Amino acid sequence: MSLHLIAPHEAVALWAQAHQAFPASNAVGKKTLGFSEIIDVRSEGEFALDHWPGAINWPVLDNEERILIGTLYKQVSAFEAQKKGAALVARNIAKHIESHVLDLPKDWQPLIYCWRGGKRSGSISGVLSQIGFKVHLLEGGYKGFRQQVIEDIPPLIAPLRFHIISGRTGSGKTRLLQTLKRQGAQVLDLEDLARHRSSVLGQIPGVPQPSQKHFDTLIWEQLRHFNPSEVVFIESESKKVGNLTVPEGLIEKMRQSPCTNLELSMKGRVELLMQDYAFMAEEREFFIKKLQALIPARGKAVIEQWSTMIEEGQVKQVVQELLEQHYDPTYDASMKRNFQLIGSAHALVLESLEALEDAQLAEQLRHRVSV
Repeated sequence: MSLHLIAPHEAVALWAQAHQAFPASNAVGKKTLGFSEIIDVRSEGEFALDHWPGAINWPVLDNEERILIGTLYKQVSAFEAQKKGAALVARNIAKHIESHVLDLPKDWQPLIYCWRGGKRSGSISGVLSQIGFKVHLLEGGYKGFRQQVIEDIPPLIAPLRFHIISGRTGSGKTRLLQTLKRQGAQVLDLEDLARHRSSVLGQIPGVPQPSQKHFDTLIWEQLRHFNPSEVVFIESESKKVGNLTVPEGLIEKMRQSPCTNLELSMKGRVELLMQDYAFMAEEREFFIKKLQALIPARGKAVIEQWSTMIEEGQVKQVVQELLEQHYDPTYDASMKRNFQLIGSAHALVLESLEALEDAQLAEQLRHRVSV
C-alpha cells in the first residue's frame, strides 16, 4: 500500500516543476517528482464551479447522489446516510477503475482530492493504493488548494513587469494582445479568461462566465507560467470584467504600470465593433435589451431613440453615438482617475484595422517596452 498525504504548496511546486512552470515563491527545494494525473473526485457541479487546471473529474458521488445523501443525513440519520453513501461510492469507484484504470502502468501516480481531503478522496485513494499505485492525497482537498491559490497570487504578481495596452473602446486592444501572443510575448488576457468583453455590451451571447473562484484559478495558472525577466502585456481593464472581480493585487499593479495607448479612427473603431460584436446587427432584440442598463447614465429618452434606430437597421450609427456619448467620456475619465502613468503613455497611431495584426508592429512594441 502506497498512500502519501501532500500539502497544497508542495503539490503546486511539484506540478509546476513537472510542467516547467515558474512556481510560487514557496516552492519545495529540489524535488523533481510530478504527478501522472490530477483527479478531482467531487461531483460534476462542484467541479464546474472551480478545479485545479488540467484536473479530470471522477465523481465518487454525482450531483443527484450527493443531494440524496445530504437529504438522508438531514432527514433520517448520519448512519443511514453513510450506509447508502458507502454503497454508491463503492459502485462508482468500481466504474472508474473499469473505465480508466485497468490499462494504466504500475508507475502511474495520481494526485487525488475532494472537498476537504476526507471521505470521498480517501475512499478511492485507498482502493488505488491497495492495487499497488503510488497515490498522493491532497491535504485539505479543494479547500486547501483554493487557499493556496489566494496566498500565491500576490507573490506571483510581485516580480512581474506589466505593460498596459490602453485605448478607447473599439481601438483593438484585444486584437493587438492576440498578435503579441502569436509573436511569443507574454500576455494576460483577462477578457478571454472571464469570457466577457468588459462592458455593458460585453456579454458573449450563449457563453456563460466562469465562477469567481475559477476566474481566480485561471489567473493564478497564467501567472505561474510567466517569466519575471520578460514583460507581461495586459489590457487596461477596470476592477470588474462582467460579473467577475480582478484580484486586488493585480489591479493595483496594473494601475502603476506604463501604458501604450492605441489610437484608431472613429470609422475604424465602428468597423471593428461591428465585426467583434456581430450580434448587434444579427440579434437586435438582445442589443436593445442590453442598452436598458444605460438608462441611469444616458436617460430613458436617449435609450428609446437608440432602440428605435436599431429596429430600423441604423446599428452603425447607434454604435458611433454610443462611443461618442457614453464609452469615450467614461473611459477617459476612468483612465485618468485610475492609471497613474496614462499621462505619459506612448501613442500608437493605427492607420487601419489590419495594423493590429501586423507582426512587425507587435515586435517593435515588444522591443520598445523591454529595453
